[in-house]
Amino acid sequence: MAEAMSSGHRDEADIGQNDTNLPTPGMPDETSGTAGHDSTQMPTRTMRDLLNPPRDLALLRQRLFEVKDKIELQIDEFERYWPYVDNVWVRQHKAGTDKTGRAFTDYYACRLQRPTYTPKPVDSPRREGQPTRKKQIREGGTCQMRLKTIRYEGGYSGYTIVRVGDETQHSHDLDHIDKIKRTSVLMEIARSEVMKGYMPASVFTVMNEDMPKLLAAGGSHLNRNDVRNASQTWRQQHRDELRVHEGYKYDHGNGIVKHDGLVGESQIMGEVQMIDPSLDNSPPLQPGTLIFPLPSRTFLGPYLPPQSPLVNESGIPHVTLTYATSMDSSLALAPGLQTVISGPESKAMTHYLRSKHDAILIGVGTAIADDPALNCRLEGVGGFGGLGWDGQPRPVIVDPGARWLISPHSKVLQAVENGKGRGPWVIMAPGFAMDPMRLDLLKYYGGKYLGLTEFDKKWRLRWEAILKALAAEGIRSVMIEGGGMIINDLLQPENASFISSVVVTVAPTYLGKGGVGVSPAARRDPTGRPQPAVRFQDVKWQPLGEDIVLCGKLPGARASTVPGPVTVEALNGSGSFAPP
Repeated sequence: MAEAMSSGHRDEADIGQNDTNLPTPGMPDETSGTAGHDSTQMPTRTMRDLLNPPRDLALLRQRLFEVKDKIELQIDEFERYWPYVDNVWVRQHKAGTDKTGRAFTDYYACRLQRPTYTPKPVDSPRREGQPTRKKQIREGGTCQMRLKTIRYEGGYSGYTIVRVGDETQHSHDLDHIDKIKRTSVLMEIARSEVMKGYMPASVFTVMNEDMPKLLAAGGSHLNRNDVRNASQTWRQQHRDELRVHEGYKYDHGNGIVKHDGLVGESQIMGEVQMIDPSLDNSPPLQPGTLIFPLPSRTFLGPYLPPQSPLVNESGIPHVTLTYATSMDSSLALAPGLQTVISGPESKAMTHYLRSKHDAILIGVGTAIADDPALNCRLEGVGGFGGLGWDGQPRPVIVDPGARWLISPHSKVLQAVENGKGRGPWVIMAPGFAMDPMRLDLLKYYGGKYLGLTEFDKKWRLRWEAILKALAAEGIRSVMIEGGGMIINDLLQPENASFISSVVVTVAPTYLGKGGVGVSPAARRDPTGRPQPAVRFQDVKWQPLGEDIVLCGKLPGARASTVPGPVTVEALNGSGSFAPP
């Protein structure tokens, strides 16, 4: 496994602010995290990285500094953004891999956790020709923030970054670290420009040309000495005369300035580079990306999970029931036949709803008939212009009898492999043998099986047990999409109170008799008179394209009737349920 791009630990203490980025001869370069780095080789970072930074760089630097919540990044995203915070985090040790050999863990601590360093009165001997290093007192012992990174390799590949230890925040802000230590990205950019033959003063001037981008990269305290230090080793071996960048000149008393008439552009790297603060670095839209305009989202607001959803007192997450139906309340033309009912606008709305939920749940019949990807394809979510798996719900398949024959060709696993979805969870009942190969396959793609042992009077898994099991796994909101059996069962009088909100799309079509319909059993009052099975409140009707969308709520959540926590069993390696 390629090591995380990190701040590797070294024994020799850092030196002062102006010299902190000089690699110690014979020691790993702490900034780049690579052992025995040859500073005479051409750096991988260039001025292009500063002029065309990663998307939302300032925001991501702040998130990776604070680590308030779990952060998930795809491997290329981690390798792109982590070097911008390697001045903050110093790797302490590697914990190795798990028993599968597919999860690799590294532990990091804030740079200011290390003890304060006071330089010796007499500097250590230097090799001939090397200048004396001006060491300064290094601040330390003031911050105990720590984190770990877990790299997963397999069908599901990515990084998970979580905070560890008792500390919940740094004792300082990000700017304070930027003042003490420069990132490896900035130092590599500076070194690459000097190695092209440019004067450090000219490099410094050009790097400051677009100040917002320099600040986003952590360069608020970058100075000329940093540029000199970054290239010092190379300059000791190359004594050629240096020049200023094309389009610039040396002005006595003012340093490096632009030629008249060249404001707004700079000739860098031998070609003209436009300095455009509004440069859009958004990647092109992935095929299949859906767009749901902001004005179209307003009516859904009251029916979405709260921004910080909490499991209610009965241990039930927020539940949204959503599906598309015909005017005769049918979901499909026939059992097992995939049927497109709603229009493109409603489809985009469905994916917007998915992005607002932690999980999306369907029954095994739908999984077998439709082979759905169960991901979110909305513009801006992870895999579709966003970072990591932000906005991607966790697929959940209710499969009590282990009927779903999952394979690497299943669309849900293909979405995982392409970084456009999460590994599915499968809810099963005990007594059904699971093929160990299917079990290993699910784990390889980041999924797992959950076994429940609580049934209703009809020997079906209890909805309360299902929802509590998901809440125990950290799911705070669930979007239930179908199919017919799942929807009808959830709308039964004994289960309907679990529903927090409902979003139903009604298409202008009749599917006719013989289809899969939605029609829960009728209720009766004490006298035996029929009553409506379910009636929603706070109802809103919203036209959307050729369809119409019904939104509604059910008052409150039913109190728990299960004594104690729900029993969840895990599958062991043999494919059978292990005792809790």
